[in-house]
Amino acid sequence: MFETAAGDNGAWVFVALPARDSDEILEIAPARRGFGSVRVTAIIGTSKWNTSLFPSKELGTYILPVKRQIRLQQGVDTGATVQVSLRLTNE
Repeated sequence: MFETAAGDNGAWVFVALPARDSDEILEIAPARRGFGSVRVTAIIGTSKWNTSLFPSKELGTYILPVKRQIRLQQGVDTGATVQVSLRLTNE
């Protein structure tokens, strides 16, 4: 998990997906939305939520935003390595 500055609203925390997984998502994802985003249901530990993946040109992979509430529920924060399950959705 890593943190980026987001101006007045504080920092955003993301999980960078492995390049291999990002390549597979790119191949099978339904039509992408604004900013190249892909709608998913994400699971970390016992937390499950609907969100979007975003392409990162800097990292060459998709990134998953992880809300503070999820990080607190799972006891993880920046610098942690987490296992993420994803399901592509059309929502």
